[in-house]
Amino acid sequence: MRTGILVCLVLSVLSVELNMERHQEEVMNKLRESKWASFILEFAEVELGSGGALKELVEAINQLIDQLEEELDDINHSYSRRTDEHNRDVTRYEQEIQDADRDIFNGEDFIDNVLIPQKQRFQDALAQLKTNIEENRRILDQETVNRKKQHEQFLSNIAEINEAIGAVDESLGLLSQITNPSLVQFKRVQSNLGRIQTSFQNHSSFAPIIKALLELATEQSFADQGSVQQLVKIFNELRVQFVDTLNQETADESAAESKFTERVAQLEKEFAEFQRAVLIKNSELAANEQKLGETIVYVGQRKDDRATLQAQLQAENDNYAAETDLYNRTVAEYNKEIEISKQALGLLTQPSFEQYVKSKVGI
Repeated sequence: MRTGILVCLVLSVLSVELNMERHQEEVMNKLRESKWASFILEFAEVELGSGGALKELVEAINQLIDQLEEELDDINHSYSRRTDEHNRDVTRYEQEIQDADRDIFNGEDFIDNVLIPQKQRFQDALAQLKTNIEENRRILDQETVNRKKQHEQFLSNIAEINEAIGAVDESLGLLSQITNPSLVQFKRVQSNLGRIQTSFQNHSSFAPIIKALLELATEQSFADQGSVQQLVKIFNELRVQFVDTLNQETADESAAESKFTERVAQLEKEFAEFQRAVLIKNSELAANEQKLGETIVYVGQRKDDRATLQAQLQAENDNYAAETDLYNRTVAEYNKEIEISKQALGLLTQPSFEQYVKSKVGI
C-alpha cells in the first residue's frame, strides 16, 4: 500500500516536471517568433552554457522594459498633443469654412435681391427720364411753332387792320373835301370800300357796316350832301371798330406772348429738373455698378478662400489619419516588444529555466 502511494507520488512529480518542461518549450517556441526574444534566449543559453549567471541579463531586460514603457509614454503624449492640435485645426478650418459659406451666401443674396433689382430700377428711371425729356422738348417745339404761327397771324391781322384804317382815313379825307363831288372821288371811295370788303369779308362783326357803306356809296347818293354825311358817320364808326380790333389784337398778342413765355419757362424748369434727375440717377447707377462689381469680386475671393480651406482641412485630416495609422502600428509594436520582454523576463527568472537550459546544453 505504501509502495503504491510512493509510486503514485513519483509519477505525479514526473508528470508535473514533464508538463512544466512542455510549457517552457511552448513559451520558448513562441518567444523565438520574435527576433528580440529569440536573441534574449540565445544570449541566455550562451551565458549559462559558459558558466555565467543571468542576473545582469535580467537587469538589462528590466531597464529595457522601463525604457520601452517610457518611450511609449512619450509617444502617447506626443500623439495626444497632436490630437489636440488636430482638433483645434479642424475646428478652426470648419469655422472659417462656415464663415466663408455665410459671406458667400450674404454676398450672393445682396447681389440677387438688392443690387440687381436696384440697378434695374435705376435703368428704368433713366429710361423714363429720357422719355420725359423727349416729350418735354417735343412740347416745347410744338408750342414754339404754334406761337410763331400765332404771331405771324397777328402781324397779318395788324397789317390788314392798318390797311383798312388807312383806307377809311383816305375815304374820310376825300369825303371831308367834297364840295362838288366828282366821278374820280366816287371811284376812289368805291375802290377803298372794295379793299376793305376784301380784307374783312370773313369778319362777321364788320360785315353789316361794310354792307351799309356799299349800299350808300352809289353815284346818286354820293351827289347828295346828306348821304355824304351819313357815309362819314359810318366810316367813323367803322374806323372805331377797326381801332378797337387793333387794340384787342395787340392785347391778345401780348397775353399770348406772356402765356408762351411762362409756358417756356415752365418747360425749361421741368427740363432742368429732368437733367438733374438724370445726373443723380447716373451717379446712383455708377455707384451701384461699382458696388456690384466689388461684391462679385468679394464673393469670388471668398469662394477661393473656401476652396483653399476645404483643401487644407482635407490635407489635415489625411495627414492626421496617416499619423494615427503610424501611431497605432508603433504602439502595437511597442506593446508587443514590452509584452515579449516581460514574458522573456518572466521565463528567465523562473528557477526551472536555468535547469532547463543546462539540461539542453548538457551541463
